[in-house]
Amino acid sequence: MSLPEKAFPVSWDQFHRDARALAWRLAGVNGNWKAIVCITRGGLVPAAIISRELGIRLIETVCVASYHEYVEQGQLDVLKEVSPSLLENEGSSILIIDDLTDTGKTAAIVRAMMPQAHFATVYAKPKGRPLVDTFVTEVSQDTWIYFPWDMGFTYQKPIAEHHRG
Repeated sequence: MSLPEKAFPVSWDQFHRDARALAWRLAGVNGNWKAIVCITRGGLVPAAIISRELGIRLIETVCVASYHEYVEQGQLDVLKEVSPSLLENEGSSILIIDDLTDTGKTAAIVRAMMPQAHFATVYAKPKGRPLVDTFVTEVSQDTWIYFPWDMGFTYQKPIAEHHRG
């Protein structure tokens, strides 16, 4: 598989630093989170890091399938919903975590389940950004982020080789 022109490969080290940066930002927002609801699968890794950093022991998942064949976002399917007890008070005191908000379609579904929850992602693209309360890095809409759990070690051509006439 070749990388698109605007590829943003993220290493494990970089992702860990970015997830910890998100935890720092969240620590300043509220110290009384009841639970984390992570959007699977992408939210699992940042939720584990943020859970550790903020001392949150209760982690729940909401399972939404949106990307098919790692190429494009297709029809959204909610495979597993959030426990009813966490939906009380429209999700107030709940922290929703995901790796990325792209088009905002997944975020909109989860936000509708818990409109009072605090939604945080490590990365945000312009279309999804209005649905997120806290994020670390914004990337352009036409950039494809390659997360470390999706990659192996391979040689990368220098950027200049792609721009020679």
